[in-house]
Amino acid sequence: MDFELNFAKGKASFQLDESLLMGVLKPNEIAIESEGVEEVKKALKNPIGTGRLNEVLNPGESVAIITSDITRPMPSKVVLPSLLEELNEAGIEDEDIKIIFALGSHRKHTEEEIKALVGDAVYDRIQCLDLDVEDCVELGKSRRGTPMNIYRPVVEADRRICLGNIEYHYFAGYSGGSKAIMPGVATRDSIQANHSMMVLDEATTGSLDENPLRQDIEEITNFVSIDFILNVVLNESKQIIKAVAGHHKEAHRAGCDFLDKLYKIELEEAADLVIVSPGGYPKDINLYQAQKALDNAKHAVRDGGVIILVASCKEGLGEGVFERWMLESVESKDMITRIKQHFELGGHKAAAIALVLEKADVYLVSDLEDDFVRSIFLEPCPTVNAAVQKAKNKLGQNFRTILMPYGGSTLPVVKG
Repeated sequence: MDFELNFAKGKASFQLDESLLMGVLKPNEIAIESEGVEEVKKALKNPIGTGRLNEVLNPGESVAIITSDITRPMPSKVVLPSLLEELNEAGIEDEDIKIIFALGSHRKHTEEEIKALVGDAVYDRIQCLDLDVEDCVELGKSRRGTPMNIYRPVVEADRRICLGNIEYHYFAGYSGGSKAIMPGVATRDSIQANHSMMVLDEATTGSLDENPLRQDIEEITNFVSIDFILNVVLNESKQIIKAVAGHHKEAHRAGCDFLDKLYKIELEEAADLVIVSPGGYPKDINLYQAQKALDNAKHAVRDGGVIILVASCKEGLGEGVFERWMLESVESKDMITRIKQHFELGGHKAAAIALVLEKADVYLVSDLEDDFVRSIFLEPCPTVNAAVQKAKNKLGQNFRTILMPYGGSTLPVVKG
């Protein structure tokens, strides 16, 4: 059979014998009431846990809108016009609004990237700012000792509105909600302290209320209020199929419940081979981002199996510390030992890849040079077909395969 996976802004084609295929993990079929702008407007008019924006805000107040950077698929330019319309109707003028990009530990944007994120019309109307870690306010520490150092324009705004898309996150449980501020517009020290909890067993994909790392994130509201959120769930085509608005926790939980119904997929047994794509650009822009799909794939593969990661990684590894950890280590397991001894932001994703390698071999189909791929403990393959043949050489002729075309979103759960 012929198959295609998203790869960068194109496709990667390959063949696989149908008899070897256990299944293709695609979103579950559920009723979609409305989509796109219509769904966004519906959410804004029916907030969860709060009043509408014209009831929450006062005319003349300043508003910081915190939204995702270019490494996230959040469709800000689709969402922002409806939100700005609501703000204007609530008596908030354009000059009192700032759009702030939650870079976290990621690079700053170019002007063209900002225009692409918000759209030309919004760019011309509203001041847009990237996080500047040199201009943050020290607000105190969480109960777990995380310094809450937040970007000054966010802190000094009268009101804060957080945007984001909700998807699975391999140690924060889910993206979205309060995560736009912590770690989105926090200093590296803040992020490092919070993310150090990733080594705890409870800090895992799909976990919220029992997840100490997520609970630490949500403590940010003890220091600076989140007055409203607008989060969306996307389908495999990156189209909005669900929007939730209102209270930073109640609305977020409603979005997570919808995500589970859509993307959590139960398996009778683990596969010998998992072929996974993050879903194409921007989720495979670098290995730092593509790692999320790899981590989801580990839940579907048996011990001693093979994962084929189909990810362009055109921008390389994507983050300085992550790159240093990947390139400095003599063996992959060294990164696991190292993260237990000393957590370092960026190194956490290197250690996460090393944990996958403890379970399965990883073959990478990418735009990276072969020798470089080998230097980071992965096995390079020029095409998916070549990778499948390599897996066949290891696993034998009769292996069970699962395809994950949207690996950054779908969460396989093996029964029992």
